[in-house]
Amino acid sequence: MTKTILIVDDEPNIVLSVEYLMKREGYQVMTASDGQVAIEMIADTRPDLLILDVMMPRKNGFEVCREIRADPALSGLPILMLSAKGREAEIKKGISLGADAYITKPFSTHDLVDKVNQLLQSQE
Repeated sequence: MTKTILIVDDEPNIVLSVEYLMKREGYQVMTASDGQVAIEMIADTRPDLLILDVMMPRKNGFEVCREIRADPALSGLPILMLSAKGREAEIKKGISLGADAYITKPFSTHDLVDKVNQLLQSQE
């Protein structure tokens, strides 16, 4: 069965490039441009993995991560944070809030694909 990835980022160019990469790997892709929409989509569709930006309108990635980890029904959803916020403090915050991985922008497409595949395989 094809795995579904939800990409949450307010930068259209990032969404397009990540969406292209994930579709090329054979994944189904959904997108959201802010954290509030992402929460609603996750509740409705239960994606297999979340690629989550930090800096977004309405609800930032840290808030989304915290909310997902607080919900027992969603606590196993793998979260990969993909953010321009690359200082050690932000990375530690993302991981401490429950992100399974944190990749900084600009990112290596190869590293991103590898990490997504790794996170999804660990769920099987």
